[in-house]
Amino acid sequence: MIFQPMVWITVLTFFATVVFILWRPGGINEAIPAAVGAFIVLLSGSVSLSDLGKIADTISGAAITIIATIVMAIVLESFGFFNWMAEKLAAQAKGSGIRLFWYINLLCFLMTLFFNNDGSILITTPILVMLLNNMGLKNHEKIPYLLSGGLIATASSAPIGVSNIVNLIALKIVHMTLYMHTAMMFVPASLGLLLLTGLLFLRFYKILPKTVPVTVTGRSFKSYHPLKSELHHVSEKNRSRLMRNVLLFVFSVRVSLFVASFLSIPVYIVAVAGSLILLGWRWAYLKIPPYDMLKKTPWYILIFAFSMYVIIYGLNNIGLTTLLVNYLHPVVSGNLLHASVMMGLLLSVLSNLFNNHPALMVGTLTLTNMHLNLLTLKVSYLANVIGSDMGSLLLPMGTLATLMWMHILKKGKVRITWREYVKVTVFVIPPTVLFTLVILYYWVTWIFGGVGQV
Repeated sequence: MIFQPMVWITVLTFFATVVFILWRPGGINEAIPAAVGAFIVLLSGSVSLSDLGKIADTISGAAITIIATIVMAIVLESFGFFNWMAEKLAAQAKGSGIRLFWYINLLCFLMTLFFNNDGSILITTPILVMLLNNMGLKNHEKIPYLLSGGLIATASSAPIGVSNIVNLIALKIVHMTLYMHTAMMFVPASLGLLLLTGLLFLRFYKILPKTVPVTVTGRSFKSYHPLKSELHHVSEKNRSRLMRNVLLFVFSVRVSLFVASFLSIPVYIVAVAGSLILLGWRWAYLKIPPYDMLKKTPWYILIFAFSMYVIIYGLNNIGLTTLLVNYLHPVVSGNLLHASVMMGLLLSVLSNLFNNHPALMVGTLTLTNMHLNLLTLKVSYLANVIGSDMGSLLLPMGTLATLMWMHILKKGKVRITWREYVKVTVFVIPPTVLFTLVILYYWVTWIFGGVGQV
């Protein structure tokens, strides 16, 4: 079979697609090489027309949920919410650079939990760059805040599956509910994030500024407040009340996603309903009609997710997952701790080599072909997520979110090279991943007794 043209075309297309996604010549959107690659794979015959229906069914709910979440983030941005948060963050730091470090990381963690990792990077990073610029910090003083914030924002998609589109797709593949994912994953992943933040603090402690300005009301920061221009007559007290109410609504929508999952209600229905209500709220309050979302929403995510899964499905059909099953099944099926550690480390390596989107899809499809008992399957899947969401951060090319983060920093004239990035991540990522994988095993063993069905 390996000598068939279909096999070679599919494999070469996969590698070429990954190269073009990471390279992005001329700044092309990553959805374009993914779509071209998917079309070539379809023509090669490794994916049939009937397979496309299965693929659409697998990714549609996840893609709609993520799009709805991004719409909510865009609406909050038009309210001026994130800039308001940045001002509050600077005020709460009370002039301490150390306190600012912890608050920034907390903000990035919550942003990803409330929205998703890409949205957290795209919205939070420019605001943090502006905040630090208005504080008058030098380039080397900005890096600890921005690098730690970027790593935490991306890694924070691990505790709950709804914060990352590829996690949601993988959940569908292994037939795991969002509720169960969170029950098994939130504690281990959150402890891993605490360790990661602590290691970053130790790494940056000597270069963190000990004092920072308390107020950051520079011209560039003020100009980024749409709400102030729309509601200049509103008092600061009323503005804070509005922001609090908006935050409570977003939080209630987020909680509703898990309730829906527990009740076997499609999660995307709740996500869409929440985004529509928030759009209506904005229309009533700011007089901004919702049709601007047609332009601002990153619809290309749908094309990218569908196209990448077509390519991965082609690799599955030509026997890649069968090959991986033969090598991994003896290790994964023999011991739950080995399953957690080995799958997590494998996905970390694959994510840094090929990006975490295709890596997690390949890893998840491989697991479904191993005929594992339910507990081992779910632990192995969660280990995959840890490797794909945390282990992928060793190199900047491991995630699209990190590549976007570096691009935003470049536009903001903050200089950080790949070498400077890796000098930090090689110190913090490996121990974090290994710790989280081991904690995952002990946590799941404790809550399920190490046996039985889940």
